[in-house]
Amino acid sequence: MNRLLTMKRLSIAFLVTFAVLIGAMFTYDAIVVAPGDRCEAGGKWWDPDGRVCAQPVSIAEITGRPLPGTRAQASAEKNRELVAIEDDLAARQKARDTDADRQRAALAAQ
Repeated sequence: MNRLLTMKRLSIAFLVTFAVLIGAMFTYDAIVVAPGDRCEAGGKWWDPDGRVCAQPVSIAEITGRPLPGTRAQASAEKNRELVAIEDDLAARQKARDTDADRQRAALAAQ
């Protein structure tokens, strides 16, 4: 009596199914995952919904303002501005304290 599913046929069916699934996995990786990885490795932005690899654009380029230079230069400039503001506030506080001390001394002398 011949049976339809012998051990040899089951093993061949399993190997064929396994090979098809492995092939589908590699195809999915090559078609869906790899373009995004290549795009992000190039320093661009990947949109998986539209499958678009886009170059980021600076706001300064859109608005037409002059580019401030590198991020480090812009950060150093902003830090210098903050230090100048802090120094100005400290000088004003010192002047206020000096004036208050002078007024106290004048009141104490009366």
